Amino acid sequence: MSQLVYLVPLLPLAGFLINGLLRKSLSKQAVSIIGCGVILIAFLISLGLFFQVKANGPIIQTYFNFIDIKGLNIPFSFQVDALSVLFMLIITGVGFLIHVYSTSYMHEENTPHFARYFSFLNLFVFSMLLLVMGGNYLILFLGWEGVGLCSYLLIGYWFKNTDYNYAAKKAFIMNRIGDVGFLLGIFWLIAKLGTLTYGNVFAAAGTLSAVDVTGITILLFIGATGKSAQIPLYTWLPDAMAGPTPVSALIHAATMVTAGVYMIARSNILYSMSVVTENVIAIIGIATVLLAATIAIKQNDIKKVLAYSTVSQLGYMFLGLGVGAYNGAVFHVMTHAFFKALLFLGAGSVIHAMGNEQDIRKMGGLRKYMPITHITFLLGCLAISGIPPFSGFFSKDEILAAAYAKNPVLWVLGVAGAALTAFYMFRLYATTFLGSFRGTHDQEHHLHESPAAITLPLIALAILSVIGGWIGIPAVMIPDSNAFHHFLQPVITTEAIAEMPHATEWLLMAVSVAVAAIAILIALGKFTKRPELNEPQGLGGFLAHKWYIDELYDVVIVNPLNALAGFFKNVIEKSGIDGIVNGVGRFILYSSRQVRLVQSGQVGSYILFMVLAIIVLVLIWINDGYIYIYLSKIF
Repeated sequence: MSQLVYLVPLLPLAGFLINGLLRKSLSKQAVSIIGCGVILIAFLISLGLFFQVKANGPIIQTYFNFIDIKGLNIPFSFQVDALSVLFMLIITGVGFLIHVYSTSYMHEENTPHFARYFSFLNLFVFSMLLLVMGGNYLILFLGWEGVGLCSYLLIGYWFKNTDYNYAAKKAFIMNRIGDVGFLLGIFWLIAKLGTLTYGNVFAAAGTLSAVDVTGITILLFIGATGKSAQIPLYTWLPDAMAGPTPVSALIHAATMVTAGVYMIARSNILYSMSVVTENVIAIIGIATVLLAATIAIKQNDIKKVLAYSTVSQLGYMFLGLGVGAYNGAVFHVMTHAFFKALLFLGAGSVIHAMGNEQDIRKMGGLRKYMPITHITFLLGCLAISGIPPFSGFFSKDEILAAAYAKNPVLWVLGVAGAALTAFYMFRLYATTFLGSFRGTHDQEHHLHESPAAITLPLIALAILSVIGGWIGIPAVMIPDSNAFHHFLQPVITTEAIAEMPHATEWLLMAVSVAVAAIAILIALGKFTKRPELNEPQGLGGFLAHKWYIDELYDVVIVNPLNALAGFFKNVIEKSGIDGIVNGVGRFILYSSRQVRLVQSGQVGSYILFMVLAIIVLVLIWINDGYIYIYLSKIF
């Protein structure tokens, strides 16, 4: 099985090339089989690799020297260990379900665009696999940039819509800002250690000074704030809803936004050496949790609520990384992939049934029309709210417990974020599925459950959302039963969470669950019977406008840069550079027009010019003679 490692990323790449190049020749059925089939085979190979890694340890395959110059050798290699194979299963497993879902959701697209969509989707999966399988930071960075490109292509998939193109451009540019920090961190590693291979970097990490470690980790974290949508580079992710709903599910659940978490978890040895960086990550993480959660409370676009939910949940992952709970952060990546893919695909099912309507104020009562979508969406809401025994409870509780061990203030803020999460998710659930229908008569007439290609992935993800957390049951419940920790132990070696009395841990769990349950009951009580409360008023209007962060960025950053760009365009380039270049051209053109008048075609004129030329030459000869005589007398 280890000899098949290269096939895992190669298969999605092949799917991208086949569907992309033959998009005008293949049928939709052929495109679907190729697009889904390559991901399924990659998943099956990843599953085999999982069992091999579990039994025999990591697999490292080196194929050729990617960079080989004096003092620096960076091989093109794959490293499949406990951490990377876990992400491979998430990417290919959840990704396969999203591909199957897409065969129905995108069926109305014409065949070439349908094939283009699946080719981009395959390329997205390939890029993410390259990111997690790379054996060094350079291969990771190649995949890192690949998912950035694919986000641009898929968010702007409907490229005839200017707003969608703007959202795609925003995502691409904001990620490039973070990537500058990431690149500088990589260059710093090369300068200090002369290598980017994980094993060599971590083995030599002890030779780095405190300044070096802090500088490198902060710069790498800046890259993570872009990819994983943390303050201040988070505003691109809600706008990424411009793409098709399955794309949103893939970005939020299985690929791009988890890249930053993976990178820091992979670099846990470096990050554990810098208390400053860990504190920065924890503060940024909890701030992101609360900011995004408060915004989600007053969003009425079903996908925007889920988008800010993702930003908030990513904040929990970074809180876990910041307090040293690397296992807990990765655990939450896995459980979040299940319930967030479920919620986005459930939202897509609703949008499909509602004729592309996304405003929850125009929904209501959908549970009687869409029973499968309803029950699976409810299970996803319970999972993200941290209600036991659903998957989100176990991963979120592990992060909150670690936060309490680090600083009780972080725990209090984390529980507040959990309460807000439960509130806005059940506000969304109640407004969409409970009460009476508030849409048009035509919409109600056409309401129906989605086809099997949509509901079957929902059912599979709902099952995972229920039982997915059981592999990480905390020791306080069942001693020595956390299979997730045991599996990741060879890779995440710096987990250092302070032990706490069992009574304290039970109390922390009880408080977080009770707070979430109360928030759920409040949301159900308010929004089932009074959906008009969704109308933003007062402070709600401020939150509905997302704290005016986008407007602030426009005033402070975007508009000044646009003005500067306009100055360079109109003054420096057009009036300056173009003025000089065009001026030279106009001068040459004018001169040539004047000189050509000399060619009159009249013999008398030519004789006159010849005589004048002879006179000039004679004068020059005479003057040269006088000058020669004069110089001879002097010297």
